[in-house]
Amino acid sequence: MSVSTHGLRVHRGPQVLRAAVELLSSMRFAIALLTVICIASIIGTVLKQHEPINNYINQFGPFWAELFRAARLDSVYSAWWFLLILLFLVVSTTLCIARNTPRIMVDLKTFKEDIRAQSLKAFGQRAESRLDEAPAQAANRIGQLLVSGGWKVKLQQREGADGHGGTGWMVAARAGGAHKLGYIAAHSAIVLVCIGGLLDGDLVVRAQTWFAGKSVFTGGGMIADVPPEHRLSPRNPTFRGNILVPEGGQGSVAILQQSDGVLLQELPFSIELKKFIVDYYSTGMPKLFASEVVLHDRETGEQVPARIEVNHPASYKGVEIYQSSFDDGGSRVKLKAVPMAAAAKPFEVEGVIGGPSTEITNGTEKLSLEFAALRVINVENFADAGALGSGADVRKVDLRHDIESRLGAANKTVKQKVLRNIGPSIGYKLRDAAGQAREYQNYMVPVDTGDGQPVFLLGMREKPEQPFRYLRVPADEQGSMEGFVRMRAALADADTRARAIERYIAKATDPKRPDMAAQLRVSAARALALFAGSERAKADATTLGGWQAIAEFMEANVPEAERERAGAVLVRILNDVLFEVLNLSREGAGLAALPLEPKSQSFLTQAVLAISDAYFYPAPVAMMMTDFTQVQASVFQVARAPGKNVVYLGCLLLIIGIFAMLYVRERRLWVWLTPDGSAAGDSNSTAATMAFSVNRKTIDSDREFEHLKHRLLALKTEGPASP
Repeated sequence: MSVSTHGLRVHRGPQVLRAAVELLSSMRFAIALLTVICIASIIGTVLKQHEPINNYINQFGPFWAELFRAARLDSVYSAWWFLLILLFLVVSTTLCIARNTPRIMVDLKTFKEDIRAQSLKAFGQRAESRLDEAPAQAANRIGQLLVSGGWKVKLQQREGADGHGGTGWMVAARAGGAHKLGYIAAHSAIVLVCIGGLLDGDLVVRAQTWFAGKSVFTGGGMIADVPPEHRLSPRNPTFRGNILVPEGGQGSVAILQQSDGVLLQELPFSIELKKFIVDYYSTGMPKLFASEVVLHDRETGEQVPARIEVNHPASYKGVEIYQSSFDDGGSRVKLKAVPMAAAAKPFEVEGVIGGPSTEITNGTEKLSLEFAALRVINVENFADAGALGSGADVRKVDLRHDIESRLGAANKTVKQKVLRNIGPSIGYKLRDAAGQAREYQNYMVPVDTGDGQPVFLLGMREKPEQPFRYLRVPADEQGSMEGFVRMRAALADADTRARAIERYIAKATDPKRPDMAAQLRVSAARALALFAGSERAKADATTLGGWQAIAEFMEANVPEAERERAGAVLVRILNDVLFEVLNLSREGAGLAALPLEPKSQSFLTQAVLAISDAYFYPAPVAMMMTDFTQVQASVFQVARAPGKNVVYLGCLLLIIGIFAMLYVRERRLWVWLTPDGSAAGDSNSTAATMAFSVNRKTIDSDREFEHLKHRLLALKTEGPASP
């Protein structure tokens, strides 16, 4: 009993191994792996890769964000399971090639000349004929004709083929053997492409974090202060990262983005950016950006000048340097604070883009001002600028969405775009004591959106994945925001509001009707106080002020049936009083009052909307740039990709293999020649039987068979013969 059990154990191991090899090398297993790879690639294309976890939380929620991180869907192409699938695909395809290649090679060398003569009659394409020549002579003639036609031929002589001691000849020929070689080439291409992908992917980098003591860096600070355990050697065989180099500066450390942080890749050279070059089209869109650099060898000190352009990389010591993009390299900016709240005061501040932050005060709250970005060129589409109008609301207006969708970039019904450079913009963040930050983007040049009233665009967003919403502040006749600032300050002053009401009463009422004047004075005072926000403490409105406060007051105090008429009267009164506030603010600055004309009314309308929307502007001041000194920087992608040539070879083999399998037909031909027994005494008469086989039967193969019948057996063709 024990001997039998031992014998089962001896044979079970080879059986399991054989079954495993059968599974790995099967077509179904390879197709399943390819299907999973395709699904993973779709996920990696749809879902943004290597984003911070907070971005996924904001977009999908905590549950899905954690699920993406646990399944490594945020870094599909470097995930362990994706690399494992690629490895299994390499093993599966390699085993498939190893199992089938010997059989294919043997088949390519075999003419199958030993086929039985009786078996030829079972072929679908066959023919019989009588030839006026001896079997040996006919075999040589047919063999030569086939060789001249590109066939490989083998002759076999069989003794006693007719049962009376006669000699028979079998002519066996084959052509199109490249069809089977295409199978080997295509499968080898899959192996090479996968190996190249593994070499150029994150596998080698990840292996160093698994086995070589390296770890991902998740902190912040200066690159020079990052510990060695987060740095990869210059001899790292494969990597792909980015490096930012400002004009006049050097860089020798690339950043390799990982799903949970970064790794620093030391380069065997440093890149010095001598000059950054950017050319623009007449619309302001960039048409060329290039970098003139000097590569400093860190071992020999050799200096190699180079010019790097898009699609024209430089190469040094096996590292390819690509022009990826360009960025700010630490431009110096001067900003002026424009008060957006009654308690705020104007001030000026200087800073460096990407440099240290500055503390500013919002009443009793301190905010940190971070200098985020400087954009000198901003190109927007103004194909239908009139669509913007002047009634936009900061709570609804989004410059990118509004201008692009309503002016043509996203609206496919607009046939022609009008691109225009709207000047420089400054981007900054205001961070509170809790660490929460809002991002702002303000344009420095007033933009005419189509209604004839230029406006300054002050953008804000709460989260990075959100689009900017824009407050539109009208520009005065001097092209500045001073007119708006003066009007808002005058509106916040109770004495100025009282004077504006008296001016309005004097113009709008009859001196002989004091009762009407008193009633109008009460209505105007209440409306102006609500709009200015001074009535909020009396619970007449829950918002700070503006049109929203007026609307809430109407809902709480006016019957619904009378709201429309009362609202129209109140809006007309308020607009007239605000016009007086505007002129009083101008008189206080020593300027002439604005006349009642469409241009003045356009400024007033936009100013009133901006004041109303400014109550929702979550900052005490808006930072406007007064001067800047631009320092540009190039963003280079540096890559050492040993698998690139392997992938190129794989692509070449794939093209050859697919072409061979689709367009090359494997054909085999047999002609059996024996003395013709029906012609007594005639030794020069031969009975010929021909059979033709092809791996893919087409109209061309039928024509070829007819042509061969005519040429080899002198039979008439049933259709037009090939030349």
